[in-house]
Amino acid sequence: MEYYHLSRLIHEQAGKFKDETALKVRNDAAGKWETIDWDTFSKKIMAVARSFCHIGVKPQSNIGVYSPNRVECLYIDFAAFANRAAVVPMYATASVSQIRYIIEEAEIEILFAGEQKQYDNAREVMKICPRLRQIVLLGNKIKKDATDKTSITFDFFESPKNRSSQDIIAVDKRMKEANEADTAHIIYTSGTSGEQKGVVITHGNYIEALKIHDIRLSYLPQRFLTVSFLPLTHIFEKAWSLYCLHRGCCVAINTDPKEILRTVSELKPEAMCSVPRFWEKVYAGVQEKIENSSFIVKRIFLDAMATGEKYQFDYINKSKKPPFFLNLKNRIYSKTVYRMLKKVLGIENGLIFPCAGASLSENIIKMLRSVDIPLVYGYGLTESTATISCFPQTGYEMETVGKVMPQVEVRIGDENEIQVRGKTIMKEYYKKPEVTAAAFTGDGWFKTGDAGSQTAKNGIILTERIKDLYKTSNGKYIAPQQIEMRLLAEKFIDGAFVAADKRKFASALIIPEYKELKSFAQKQGIAFESNEDLCRDSRVIALYESIISEMNKEFANYEQIKRFVLLPEPFTIDSGELTDTLKMRRRVILEKYADAIDSMYD
Repeated sequence: MEYYHLSRLIHEQAGKFKDETALKVRNDAAGKWETIDWDTFSKKIMAVARSFCHIGVKPQSNIGVYSPNRVECLYIDFAAFANRAAVVPMYATASVSQIRYIIEEAEIEILFAGEQKQYDNAREVMKICPRLRQIVLLGNKIKKDATDKTSITFDFFESPKNRSSQDIIAVDKRMKEANEADTAHIIYTSGTSGEQKGVVITHGNYIEALKIHDIRLSYLPQRFLTVSFLPLTHIFEKAWSLYCLHRGCCVAINTDPKEILRTVSELKPEAMCSVPRFWEKVYAGVQEKIENSSFIVKRIFLDAMATGEKYQFDYINKSKKPPFFLNLKNRIYSKTVYRMLKKVLGIENGLIFPCAGASLSENIIKMLRSVDIPLVYGYGLTESTATISCFPQTGYEMETVGKVMPQVEVRIGDENEIQVRGKTIMKEYYKKPEVTAAAFTGDGWFKTGDAGSQTAKNGIILTERIKDLYKTSNGKYIAPQQIEMRLLAEKFIDGAFVAADKRKFASALIIPEYKELKSFAQKQGIAFESNEDLCRDSRVIALYESIISEMNKEFANYEQIKRFVLLPEPFTIDSGELTDTLKMRRRVILEKYADAIDSMYD
């Protein structure tokens, strides 16, 4: 396998694959998916690259992209690389203050705005940040405000009017001078608390990531269809998409996260990155399907899962040959029950479904692998160019977040902190030398901030986020993530936040799964007009008391949830309770729900 600098990657692939499909984009007006071949992809990138040069983009300058997933995001990335410039992606959900901070610190002069919200916010920043001189509109439905005399459309930006023969010469020269030390992306971590930090990822980081994934994923065919579902701002999706393009795969761009089920159903992808919440919903759906089935169908489902679990975990994962009758039974279920489940989801062609970003229950992983859904659970950070560890094809350990990647070193430091070293570790935090220095040990290991341990097989066991560890007033330490993950495994619970720091016991804010709860209420004859009514009903409270009482048996006494409050609305990004990567902002939640939390300790 050859490893090209990202400034050359797509053009090299175009030389190999020419008119074969590189990208798929849904045309909502026509109601169908349109294809873009490698040759067209290459030409689009060069057109944008020359336009960048024409408007004064210099090597080592930063270009901002503030947009939901769009195919243009890929054109901009590779066009910037051709100019030896860096791209600074911003989450489409980011606020005016968040993008202002990034634009000012990264000294962004040109910003690509995806939709109306991003354009409106960018215009607000433009009024107070004179460095931002140009907004380019990606969406064709954006309405410019009456005073806007400078913003241009992407079509105009990439048109021949915006480049000359001198630009062609200059871009070619820059591509020849491009090297692995050049910055490819500055990805700002949304952070659960504190100031945003720009993680500087070089081309060398990405090239190393491609190499180590080729080693770990050697069992995959060279080319396959993957759906880009997570935000391309997220290092997980960004790195995975680059990896797939490196292999010559076709990348389908899902532009609206709410439409992912339709996308999967229409395209039946062989691969797709996701966060645990996606699979938690799948698991809940399967459990509901089983519970609502007839006695005979339920028995078949349960036997199919028990068979798959024994087949996968007692034999295949241990590289042992299954007994004849177990193998035969599993083959029958593979062509019936497992296939039916996967077909309903649109993933019957699945080869690999990478999953990371948060904790995922072992029960969910076991169920998915038992029915032959090739989930590959892993762990990584923006600072490590995504993957630090992930499940190998066989020999994965269920209690872990996978085996450490090839060429990556991991050790356990003070406070059981996981520390990492290797060529995928970031260069620095942008313009923050003191913060960068604090993130590394004296001998050059990156401090992840996560506590855990290593197994004899080089697997990583995560225990908690060090900064999120609670200490009760009785001196006991509690890892809230473990308890929250267990709560989320319950079908009646959609969200959970555990409080315990400097308190006598652990309590929880619980967001019910309202679809399930309303169904329960109707069966119980509970009258309600709103979510608030349900949260106050004694029979509903009794339901959650029984759920938590049963769950508490799995935890030590000091970890058990003693009291809880039901919340009528979920945590959201817009309200500031969640980061753009859907992690809880604990400080914000503690402040916002202080009265509710205090009431549990009265």
